[in-house]
Amino acid sequence: MNRIYMDNAATTPIHSEVLTEMMPVLTTDFGNPNSLHSFGREAKRYVDVARSRIAKALGCDDNEIYFTSGATESNNWAITGLAKANRHKGNHIITSKIEHPSILETCKKLEREGYRVTYLDVDEMGMVRIDQLLHYLSADTILISIMAANNEVGTIQNLQAIANIAKEKNVIFHTDATQAVGAINLNVHEMGIDALSLSGHKLNGPKGVGALYVHNGVVITPFMNGGEQEFGLRAGTSNVAGIVGLGKAVEINTRDIITNSKKLRTLRDYFIREVTKNIDMTYLNGHPIQRLPNNVNLSFGMVDGESLMCMLDLEGIAVSTGSACSSGSVETSHVLQAMGIAPDLAQGAVRFSLSKDITKEEIDYVVSKLVECVEKLRKISAMTKSQVGKED
Repeated sequence: MNRIYMDNAATTPIHSEVLTEMMPVLTTDFGNPNSLHSFGREAKRYVDVARSRIAKALGCDDNEIYFTSGATESNNWAITGLAKANRHKGNHIITSKIEHPSILETCKKLEREGYRVTYLDVDEMGMVRIDQLLHYLSADTILISIMAANNEVGTIQNLQAIANIAKEKNVIFHTDATQAVGAINLNVHEMGIDALSLSGHKLNGPKGVGALYVHNGVVITPFMNGGEQEFGLRAGTSNVAGIVGLGKAVEINTRDIITNSKKLRTLRDYFIREVTKNIDMTYLNGHPIQRLPNNVNLSFGMVDGESLMCMLDLEGIAVSTGSACSSGSVETSHVLQAMGIAPDLAQGAVRFSLSKDITKEEIDYVVSKLVECVEKLRKISAMTKSQVGKED
């Protein structure tokens, strides 16, 4: 049986070059970078190289990169740390309804602590409503946090426009770029982005490591107390192997971004065409053009997405029905709800996220199995064609 992995938005395999760079730190060069002896100094050199690689990829200074355990921590730190450090200026935060749970849940926590949070609507393609952003900005707005690209439907936001608005109003702008780093070009200094979150395992690096960029001059409170690691703002012994892997992964993805994006867009569009041509009542979710090159989110009428996912798994095909962080939830995707997708089509949504190593032959195999599985599920569906896409 073929085994085809199409859930790269959830996690990715470690790149061979990344693993090669990590091996010395896992074996012989095992020092603590905060130790003063030669073992520690060598470990610190590894950390410094990784920090420099990430800074170069993002177009910022080395001392603006802080290592974390992943994007969830980076997002929690960014929202909480920036809000609390700037509490004297106001208590209003603006985000969107389609953010990752690590943003939304942190904002809800701050609401319980007395902060005021505005959750912006999105249109039917998942684009944040810029008119609403302008409408809700006020004198006490201290932070805007809008993701660069959505993890479920792949829609890429108009970051430059949002950054320009934030700068004009003297408001801090943070973006969750977990899905975007290595997939689209991001230069934080040129774009005017004040803070940015990223994670290693989304771009062929290791799990359990991420980074937060914070522009020099932007004040943020420490996230973890203890030692003086990460310029005194994030305590804890550095995950040197993970940091090395993250730095190399960011370097590789940035280096190969043009080649990979071109290949992925070609295969992505081919996949969309073949599926929609061979399976009726199939609908693309997200922006048709302004989307991540590897993301395909499709709703299948008269089909339950989770049942389809399970059937594809039996055929050796790994896909998902939404965010990996929400896979234990039985509720309809909050992203699709915010986009106004009809409940039955939201329940029939499946996310396919391609890797740069996937082949056209593998895509053809997936399409053929999709046709079979959808046909089987529709034969036992209680719905009729006339009911597809209708509100309850």
